[in-house]
Amino acid sequence: MSPMMLSKIDELDVQSTTDFNAIQDPDSLEQFRIKYLGSKGQVKSLMGLLKDVPKEDKPAFGQRANALRQKLQTKFDEKKKSLGKSKPKISGPIIDITEQGISGTHGRQHILSQTIDELIDVFGRMGFATETGPEVEDEYHNFIALNIPEEHPARDPLDNFYLAESDQTNPHLLRSQTSTVQIRVMEETEPPIRIVSLGRVYRPDEHDATHFSMFHQIEGLYVDKNVSMSDMKSTLIQFVKAYFGQDTEIRLRPSFFPFTEPSAELDVKMTVKGKEQWIEVGGCGMVDPNVFKAVGYDPKVWSGFAFGLGIERLAMRKYGITDIRYLFENDVRFLKQF
Repeated sequence: MSPMMLSKIDELDVQSTTDFNAIQDPDSLEQFRIKYLGSKGQVKSLMGLLKDVPKEDKPAFGQRANALRQKLQTKFDEKKKSLGKSKPKISGPIIDITEQGISGTHGRQHILSQTIDELIDVFGRMGFATETGPEVEDEYHNFIALNIPEEHPARDPLDNFYLAESDQTNPHLLRSQTSTVQIRVMEETEPPIRIVSLGRVYRPDEHDATHFSMFHQIEGLYVDKNVSMSDMKSTLIQFVKAYFGQDTEIRLRPSFFPFTEPSAELDVKMTVKGKEQWIEVGGCGMVDPNVFKAVGYDPKVWSGFAFGLGIERLAMRKYGITDIRYLFENDVRFLKQF
């Protein structure tokens, strides 16, 4: 065997003997164990040298190293018995265990999670199934299939989080709306369809009291034969009264969205700072025939409506939250109110 390898074992034997003789208490014994016998100790490191030992010398080296390990383990065990357990070191004032302690606090579900569960429950009772989809989307599902033309402001690179390394023929981005889930469901499912999709969406908005770069949406889609605007309105009325209360008033204002025609904004009458006001909570409309054509549905046979609501906006209106940033700061003083 290589003299150099043998010397390493001998040096460790001598060094460990010196350190062992200096042990005076259980604490120093434990330090000895960690240094030599621990999972990262020097004996373990010694065994790691086995890979560098010539093949014919490996058995002898292993036997010598293992013998040293057993020797140190035996000395450690005997010393441990003779020293006994170390006494705890007491520093600082002694705690009065009879004094009443401070009660622990209980965690609770985040207000946004509560809102999402409530929305799933409300729409579930109206027959809507829940669907989810990817947060990283391609341009086709996020814009093209939703009838959003290339020149539309919503497709401006400055208004979206495009991925730098994505395929330039069909760029990818963090989805800007959960309507993408509706497209994916229609691509894979024959009508009739009645679903809601919930999840995070991303837009590079400057953070203020009403805007955040990441927020949550719920999108609804109902496709069947002979679906009308009255079906959409009755669905939204049922939702608003179930979520905000039976006395809540709503109205639909004419609007425009590329993926619905006709389109409308959904307003809810609420009391803000002591005054009744109409507050916008989302958009809705009849699915545009071009969207049906993109997913292979015949618009002469099928019709449907879609709606999109901001989950943060719903929670803020229901619970009187004045700043969207409160929902993401995770301040326990705020969160424990709900």
